[in-house]
Amino acid sequence: MYATTGFPTIARDIITAITRIALGVIFIAHGWQKFNEWTVAGTTDSFSQMGVPLPEIAAPFATFVELIGGALLILGALTPIVGALLAANVIGALVIVHLTPTPFVDQGGWELVAALAAGALLIAAMGPGRFSIDRFLFSGKKGRGRTRTSGARSVAAEA
Repeated sequence: MYATTGFPTIARDIITAITRIALGVIFIAHGWQKFNEWTVAGTTDSFSQMGVPLPEIAAPFATFVELIGGALLILGALTPIVGALLAANVIGALVIVHLTPTPFVDQGGWELVAALAAGALLIAAMGPGRFSIDRFLFSGKKGRGRTRTSGARSVAAEA
C-alpha cells in the first residue's frame, strides 16, 4: 500500500525507524558527553560562560533530555513529547549559542542543532512509525468505542 505521496508504507516505516535510531544515537552521545565527560557541574559552568540563562537548570535539563530522550527516541516511545522536548532543547542551543552568520558547526555555527531540531520535530509530528513502542502501546486506541458510522449518526442526531 502506498501513502498519498512518496515511498510505500513499509519503506517509510523502515526509514522512520532508521531516522529515529540515528537521531537518538546523536542525542545520547551529546547527553553522555555532558554527563560523563564534562559532568553536569562542568556543563553548568560551561553554560554559565556561554550566557545560557539559568545554567543550574538548563545543564541538567539538556543532559537528561538528551540522554533519556535519545533512548526513548530510539525505542519510539512517547515520541510526540520526546521529539518536542529534544527540539526545544536544541532550538535553545541554536538561539542562545549557535545563531551565527555561518552555518558550519566547526565554526560554532547552527547546522547541527538546526538539523537535530528539524529531525526531532518531524518525528514528533509524523509519529514513530510501525516499528516502535508507541505503536505497540497505543495502536487500536484511536476511535475505540466509536465507529465512523456511529460518529456520523451522532453528528446527525445532534443537528
